[in-house]
Amino acid sequence: MALRLTGRLVSTTWQCFSKHHAAAPSISLAQYCTSGSDDKAISRFPVPDKSTLPQDIQDTMAEVEEKSGFLPNVFKALAHRPEEFRAFFKYYDALMAKETGNLTKADREMIVVATSATNNCMYCVVSHGALLRIYSKKPHLADQVATNWHVADLDARQKAILEFATAVGASETITEEHFQKLEPHGLDREDAWDIGAIAALFALSNRMAHLTNMRPNEEFYLMGRIPREKKAAT
Repeated sequence: MALRLTGRLVSTTWQCFSKHHAAAPSISLAQYCTSGSDDKAISRFPVPDKSTLPQDIQDTMAEVEEKSGFLPNVFKALAHRPEEFRAFFKYYDALMAKETGNLTKADREMIVVATSATNNCMYCVVSHGALLRIYSKKPHLADQVATNWHVADLDARQKAILEFATAVGASETITEEHFQKLEPHGLDREDAWDIGAIAALFALSNRMAHLTNMRPNEEFYLMGRIPREKKAAT
């Protein structure tokens, strides 16, 4: 029996794109191919035609694109293997869209950007840098975190989170001292699990991006950098 994605992924992470970027021109969802809008390959592996994919994956793609105005290339690239697509986004959803624990959405995206930068993952730094700018409401923060989080405009709590996350991401031996450094900032063992699990998931994501030579969508680059103009009252 095919797994179905929960839908929270669409309604939280990807839906926020629609609030910060003008809607893209309507395109046929059947026209997925191996090229992006800048005519560079999305992936070095074949990107399947949407019409050949299982219906649940087609539905997920359609919902993401409707909400955000475009379809992030990770959806297209990972669709090369539908079962792995489902597994990846199921776990992504469980970690990044959860509403329990003491990590904010900005905290989660900050972890992704810092650990992905360490892993030289252009796709994840660019795409999740956009989300970090949006959730933090700080247009310069993602660039700082990606370049050198140690000197970024972060408070002690945020730096403690990234110290733990990058230790996990680097496969360091995690000791009680690592956990103890989180405690003064109101972060417990369950929060530590979230931090470590996000770093671990994106260690996988970063390596898949390298494997496929995944390319970021152009839409990501300006998101959260320039405030959107407010519509005039009528």
